[in-house]
Amino acid sequence: MTAAAASPVQDAWRIDADRLWRRLMALARIGATPGGGVDRQALSAEEIASWHTMIEWALSAGLEPSTDAVGNLFIALPGTDRDAPPVLAGSHLDSQPGGGRFDGVYGVVAALEVLTTLAERGVRPPTDVLCVAWMNEEGSRFAPGMMGSEAFAGVRDLASIRATRDADGVSVADALDALHAAFPTLRRRPLGFPVAAYLEAHIEQGPVLEARQRTIGVVTGIQGKKTFDIVIEGERGHAGTLAMADRRDALEAFTRIAAALYERIGRHDEAVKFTIGRLQVEPNAPSVVPERVTLRIDLRHPDNAVLGQLGQRLADLCESLAAPCSARVTPLVDAPSNGFDPALQQAIARAAARIGVPHMPILSAAGHDARHMAPLCPSAMIFIPCRDGVSHAEHEWAEPAHVAAGADVLLDVLLPWVGAGKDGRP
Repeated sequence: MTAAAASPVQDAWRIDADRLWRRLMALARIGATPGGGVDRQALSAEEIASWHTMIEWALSAGLEPSTDAVGNLFIALPGTDRDAPPVLAGSHLDSQPGGGRFDGVYGVVAALEVLTTLAERGVRPPTDVLCVAWMNEEGSRFAPGMMGSEAFAGVRDLASIRATRDADGVSVADALDALHAAFPTLRRRPLGFPVAAYLEAHIEQGPVLEARQRTIGVVTGIQGKKTFDIVIEGERGHAGTLAMADRRDALEAFTRIAAALYERIGRHDEAVKFTIGRLQVEPNAPSVVPERVTLRIDLRHPDNAVLGQLGQRLADLCESLAAPCSARVTPLVDAPSNGFDPALQQAIARAAARIGVPHMPILSAAGHDARHMAPLCPSAMIFIPCRDGVSHAEHEWAEPAHVAAGADVLLDVLLPWVGAGKDGRP
């Protein structure tokens, strides 16, 4: 399928900004935290509640909800050719434990708002247009993240995803089955199907757009990312009787390794992003020499060659500096940098110009589900600013005018795909 020529009347098409904002704030109440943020982790009761809300909104607009085996939520504006590859737009509904009101959910609600606007105008597109909420983008409960989009793209198999367990021992299989049981009548789509194009609106999660006073970021691509699970094994001992020279202290080995990693990887160049984001010490008792330290590392760089070099250096440093303990390095995510479709980038820039908001090209420093869609079909992302560049925090914030502008750009980009004509109909 190819996009039709844009109609001159598209300049007048706008989403309902008030409805979009109300719905974002309504979803923010599901899993709301005392600090004003959201705790709505993947496949949780809170995410199930958000599905109920999304489906209710969809049905009220005459849209068609469905799901698949990995727990992605789809909402369709039906087209005339139901068998043709659809256009997808969306993001994710899950959050970090102390996340904000906009990360991910903005892209889903913006896509739903676009579909609702089109339905209200009586548009019947040539093919289905789908809003999608991908399962477990964040990876905060079940690691690694982006399970829904990876399964859809064939990057990870469903069996390995279902076998993953959270910190409490709950498997994805059990949580996913509970999600599906909550929606027994929901149509089940095949896992993965041809797609004509994919668009994802998102807050920037960085300070660039705000600093440059730009409302829209035309995302050129996503920097590469590697994550690792590292286990340092030592030996438990009595803190008062075991001589320092005789200890195999896993925490001491960790401090040695961490210092080297920060120095030789974290300071490699100005583009690298290196984070030790999770640390667990066992037995975590005040008078016991630690026998085990488990840590999670997030490593990012826009240059794939440098990212590969640093990933190998990380493994070598962990293994060489662990003695007299031992270190086991397990790669979790290996996602190279990717670019987005040039034609869609141009369409986003033109849309921003048409609605009269300043825009600029920008590289995404954070990972997104669009990374896995880009190899499958023409894909692109639309960024809006977030205050002070803050995200994954309770005080994450986006201005209502920017929220509306991003959704208006999304609508404008999609209009040629839905074949809208002079009277607002195909």
